[in-house]
Amino acid sequence: MADEHTSGDARNGFNGSLLDLEIYTTNESTKEEPENQTLWPRTLARKWILVLFMGTCLLYCARMAMPICAVSMAATFHWSKIDSGLVLGGFFWGYCFTQILGGHASDKVGGERVLFISAASWALITAGTPLLAQLSSHTLALMTMARFLMGLLQGVFFPSLASLCSQRVVDGERGFLMSAMHSGSHLGTLLAGAMGSVMLDRYGWESVFYGIGFLSALWALVVWKYLLKGEVTSKQMEKRNDTKWNLSRWLSLFKKSPVWAMVFAHMCMCSTSYTLLSWLPTYFKESFPHATGWVYNVIPWLAAIPSALVGGYVSDFLINHGYSIASVRKIMQFIAMGVSSIFIMLLSGGAFTSFTSAVVYVSAAVGASTFTSSGVSVNVQDLTPSCAGALYGFMNMLGALMGKYYGCFYLFFAI
Repeated sequence: MADEHTSGDARNGFNGSLLDLEIYTTNESTKEEPENQTLWPRTLARKWILVLFMGTCLLYCARMAMPICAVSMAATFHWSKIDSGLVLGGFFWGYCFTQILGGHASDKVGGERVLFISAASWALITAGTPLLAQLSSHTLALMTMARFLMGLLQGVFFPSLASLCSQRVVDGERGFLMSAMHSGSHLGTLLAGAMGSVMLDRYGWESVFYGIGFLSALWALVVWKYLLKGEVTSKQMEKRNDTKWNLSRWLSLFKKSPVWAMVFAHMCMCSTSYTLLSWLPTYFKESFPHATGWVYNVIPWLAAIPSALVGGYVSDFLINHGYSIASVRKIMQFIAMGVSSIFIMLLSGGAFTSFTSAVVYVSAAVGASTFTSSGVSVNVQDLTPSCAGALYGFMNMLGALMGKYYGCFYLFFAI
């Protein structure tokens, strides 16, 4: 996490980093001008928050389309469980490869352009999946490739978001922005599960891909026409990003203990998230076989949305009222990891845990874990604003590897 002696200037719009200063003072100064011309005005920032929230929601809708339709597609194309696992697992393989590249590109040209290109591309793939499935008899290979490409294109989204946040948003407003984006992911998961299931039953699995693909393409069109307006980066940003990042500077960066503390904390949060997603349905089904499924499949993730927004608001409120950025990020991360783990351990009560209390514990654990959006997830922008996208991509790549691990683990038991 960030050093304790973060200066007050950082809270007043100065987007420099102590880590940057420590690494580069021997060669050249990286201190930026206090008047950063690339920052969004407050009214424009609010528009982008709403638009990016919707974009993150659609991102997860598109990501969940295949898992929702997998059973129906398996019946249609005569897939085995292993075949279905290969198709679904293809996403994570692609997702790992473009994390750093997408973040680096965003650091250079601005996250808006990368987000637009990414959204337009995976919208096209989503809408074209039913057509691709009918293209030839090699449906399994085509669907696996489609999921792999989906992972490649969506892999740049969150690193680009981190880069965009560090370029365009002041320190005292980053927590709420990142929290809003992550709450959009929970909403997208819920909407995909609810609306996708209805469309699947009434109109077939093809309608799910067509509908989500159309909405994603519409979102990309709105961003391009009304927000980007053909001018993606400013001259100030191009000048600022003209600094070359060579291997020696990256090695110097990775010698810093706060960086590795941030990386490992992010990996732990990803591990927790994948564990909850993978095993909670099994836990409730085995512990409370007669319980209503939608209760434990919806309520915990529904509780995560307001919790994430509250965490982001509180973090920005504390920073804007004089608390050090380092202290606020650590408090948020303590809640995300420490408090959530307490509620998870309470689930091990076995026969002493009722269904109601189990749902409460899980909802509290998931809700507390969202505070990482204003902790580690935004701390990368405090430590290294000049390469926030690339470094966040590195962190997210390692987190995605955890997803592949759990995917292989699930596939092993399916076999």
